[in-house]
Amino acid sequence: MNLLFLCSQNKRRSLTAEKLFDGVNGHTARSAGTEQNARVKVTPGLLGWADIIFCMEKKHMRRIKEKYADVIAGKKVVCLYINDDYEFMDRELQELLKDCIWEYVQ
Repeated sequence: MNLLFLCSQNKRRSLTAEKLFDGVNGHTARSAGTEQNARVKVTPGLLGWADIIFCMEKKHMRRIKEKYADVIAGKKVVCLYINDDYEFMDRELQELLKDCIWEYVQ
């Protein structure tokens, strides 16, 4: 299964999730950001590639629904409700991500 993680800048939350879940139980993980200046910017190709799209906040869901409604139609899009309060690979962030995502990757 292809997992896509989205946050704003693709520097901390979504990148941490990608590192944590890529290869877990055979899944492939990628990450991107919804802002113009994101490290890796979300594209229709990435959204089309994903089987499940995980958004860190509601604003990320709103942005992809507004801009890419046709691409994500019928896809599973999950909001994790994880605020931008963590650094890259922060231990607390890792635990939070595992708690939120584990049910989807088993």
